[in-house]
Amino acid sequence: QVQLVESGGGLVQAGGSLRLSCAASGRTFSRYAMGWFRQAPGKEREFVAVLSASGGSAYYADSVKGRFTISRDNAKSTVYLQMNSLKPEDTAVYYCAQSSGFPYVAGVHYDYWGQGTQVTVSS
Repeated sequence: QVQLVESGGGLVQAGGSLRLSCAASGRTFSRYAMGWFRQAPGKEREFVAVLSASGGSAYYADSVKGRFTISRDNAKSTVYLQMNSLKPEDTAVYYCAQSSGFPYVAGVHYDYWGQGTQVTVSS
């Protein structure tokens, strides 16, 4: 059974940084693309970033491009999201997800999801 467990969320001031982690288990991590999504209160879930299985290609939402970086360590079965220059509008629950294809921005193409980690950016 596939499990994805996020960590690293918290409260940070605007302009600050956080690094989220997502540890995966249950199937061969290096075969799957990994994505990050987020959902703010009262809003729909939105795509943030996705990384190919090899880690060689990444795709970002325009709203985070240049500020967020997605990376992975296949030996540790972990994907990361480095978030810099955080803004209050980045406040959301962040979810990692796993997909058999790349690059998908729609959540429907992701097979497994983590439980989410809260990120709160104060102004």
